Amino acid sequence: MSLLALPAPTLADRVRKGEVRAAQVVEESLARIASENPRLGAVLHVADEAARQRARAVDEAVARGEDPGPLAGIPVLLKDNISTAGIRTTAGSRVLDGYAPIYDATVVTKLRNAGAIPIGKTNLDEFAMGSSTENSAFGVTKNPWDTTRVPGGSSGGSAAAVAAAMTPVALGSDTGGSVRQPASFCGVYGLLPTYGRVSRYGLIAFASSLDQIGPMARDLSGVRAVFDVIAGHDPRDATSALTVPSRAPTGTLRVGIAPGLLSRPGVETAVAARLEEAAQKLERSGATLVPVTLPDPDKAVATYYLIATAEASSNLARYDGVRYGLRVPGDTVETMMRRTRNAGFGREVKRRILLGTFVLSSGYYDAYYVRAQKSRALLRRAFLQLFESVDVVLLPTSPTTAFPLGDRTDDPLAMYLADVFTVYANLAGLPALSVPAGRDAGGLPVGAQFIAAPFEEERLFAAAERLEGKA
Repeated sequence: MSLLALPAPTLADRVRKGEVRAAQVVEESLARIASENPRLGAVLHVADEAARQRARAVDEAVARGEDPGPLAGIPVLLKDNISTAGIRTTAGSRVLDGYAPIYDATVVTKLRNAGAIPIGKTNLDEFAMGSSTENSAFGVTKNPWDTTRVPGGSSGGSAAAVAAAMTPVALGSDTGGSVRQPASFCGVYGLLPTYGRVSRYGLIAFASSLDQIGPMARDLSGVRAVFDVIAGHDPRDATSALTVPSRAPTGTLRVGIAPGLLSRPGVETAVAARLEEAAQKLERSGATLVPVTLPDPDKAVATYYLIATAEASSNLARYDGVRYGLRVPGDTVETMMRRTRNAGFGREVKRRILLGTFVLSSGYYDAYYVRAQKSRALLRRAFLQLFESVDVVLLPTSPTTAFPLGDRTDDPLAMYLADVFTVYANLAGLPALSVPAGRDAGGLPVGAQFIAAPFEEERLFAAAERLEGKA
């Protein structure tokens, strides 16, 4: 049995006991990346020598009788918008081609301190703007279950790598579904933590009020183990939560279901069927199903794309050819900046910058951006009221299974609607978990999504265990 097929906590425990060497685990991971990545395009950069050096340090600590940490010897792939000291970090963009940060993101530091071994960087939609990982400047990523289909996005490289057993776990970022949707398409687990629960320090920003870093794994225990390591307050992140409130546990699990959403246009029959089966399984486990009404998903998508593009327009203004990254020469500073941004940014990034600049411009700010923020506040209030009567809400992660490569590249609206069930959680700052929930007739994975109240990740894990039949 491959070591990489073991759940991360199990494998780490064997390394800590000296039953398996971290060096052996790293070599198996490197070999798997070398064999699988050419057909999938999931990994952009491999830090092989740094990983080997770190593995030797873990093995030496074990030999001295020391505990390297709860993730000892676990190779971890990182989405390439998470800063890694001395390792190329591109955010999937030509504008950052060749850029290597001088510092680690907080999550990377925490992983290292827990004994984990960063082994490489994964492909993504440029600056995390996309739902298919087709927008990267460095090539598309393919779905391991069917290489004619997308892995989802924007963390498609991380999801595909985990599904293909290149590593037991990986990190992605989630702004409107970018961990959960590719987890659904690739048949793995993906967690969006509560906004502020995990530090964003070192994450290359897309939309700062929406972005969160989250773990992906082939099993729930892997997601949980990585979350336990990376969660916590960080004084370097002004949005990091100082305290973590928690509600008293209830005797049963109350699951909110919104049957009307399963019959909306665009929801595939197989997705609706798997979600109904998931609800029935939860009910058989002793959970109480509670019909609920959720905010209009179409309005949520519109609200999300107004806020996200506005913040992207602001955040991406820093890539101007002056300070770091790509610079295309010009006769004047203005010409240099224009040429740099034109050459450095891809089509989807340019589209979102233009949309965001428009909604922030004089005469349109109140009509679009301010109204979107009011809509967001109402949506969050509706969910907080909802969680007074239910513990979690059950939804599809995506309305479809993985769609064919190229199918939506010329239809931005269809691509944006892939986020129709995932943007809720980001807008409201809520935790959400995508869980494998079966397959369609063609064998493609379907994901079920649980959403919980702020800082209630444990309720998400409890709901997932019930769905797995382990609670």
